[in-house]
Amino acid sequence: MAPSKWFYPLLSCSLIMFSVVAIVVGQFDPDPYLDPMNVTISEYAVADRGGVTEVAMVAMGLGSFALLAGLRAAGAPIRGLPERLLMVWSGALIVAAIIPTSPIGTDLTLTAEIHRYVSVAAFVSLPAAGALLVPRLAADERWKAIARPVEWVALAGGLGLLAITYVALPGDRVLIGLVERGLLAAEVALLAVLAARLVRLQWVRATRTSLAPIS
Repeated sequence: MAPSKWFYPLLSCSLIMFSVVAIVVGQFDPDPYLDPMNVTISEYAVADRGGVTEVAMVAMGLGSFALLAGLRAAGAPIRGLPERLLMVWSGALIVAAIIPTSPIGTDLTLTAEIHRYVSVAAFVSLPAAGALLVPRLAADERWKAIARPVEWVALAGGLGLLAITYVALPGDRVLIGLVERGLLAAEVALLAVLAARLVRLQWVRATRTSLAPIS
């Protein structure tokens, strides 16, 4: 198996795992007055003087781009709208990391408004991509094993979107941090399922190639 076949799967897994760890680390008391149950990750990022959360967001975006490239190279059934939605997710994460929101208790600036809409695009695009992928994965012999898990995490993401929409609007932001983190967990789980299957398919292909008789 050529090294290039492993590059995107391993890069995507490494960056996604790194970003998850970095986000968790970034939650450890960047400001003693911030309550993670009622403060969004973006608001934590503003208070995070070391920039760990922003680095995690960039790593997640780059890892998602690497995953997309790996899925393309492996011939996954992502062409069309699912592919574009995955690109929106990946790019929006990076933009949201570069353009911060406003600190808590201050008026929203233009950059904060941009951050808000980019974040919404990111959160909406991934569950939508997952929902569109389910029938495609189910119809593909190599990918049908993950059709049901993708359906579950896409459904969880959809429910998370409904919950965070309610909390952000009529719910007066009560427990918005908890809801957002639950939504993000479902979306990362979707990426993890796709990445794990991609790695497995590459492993199976490599094993078959190594065991094939030399003619």
